Amino acid sequence: MTKHQELFHQLFQTSRIFAKNLNEKLSDLGIYSSQWTIIYCLKRSGPATQAELCQYLNVEAPTMTRTITRLVNAGWVSKTTGRNNREKRIELTEAAHSTYPLWEKTVSEFEETALNGITDADIKTLNTHFQQILGNMNIQE
Repeated sequence: MTKHQELFHQLFQTSRIFAKNLNEKLSDLGIYSSQWTIIYCLKRSGPATQAELCQYLNVEAPTMTRTITRLVNAGWVSKTTGRNNREKRIELTEAAHSTYPLWEKTVSEFEETALNGITDADIKTLNTHFQQILGNMNIQE
């Protein structure tokens, strides 16, 4: 395996295991990591359309529709009419706002455990490299 192949293999494996273990932590709280990403975006930026969430999270529309439907059914988000009847704005419910601190604490503790022994400088370097990789991939699309 080349150094490049090993790097991306490790990245893929780390991402999968991270999501699996985070799902185990969050499932007792009524959500999964894919739902957390949407909840986090809505909490951070406020209501958004499904198209905006798809674009930001780089998720296909059918997948986003299924995830949002599950969040609506669970009572964590609601849909309201946007600028026209076809556009739906997605926003957090009061139940989600009140539960958010528990979700955030659980995720933060899990992230801290995952980053144990990695310095702030190393984290900054990783962020810089990930942004560069993302930029390289966006250029090639």
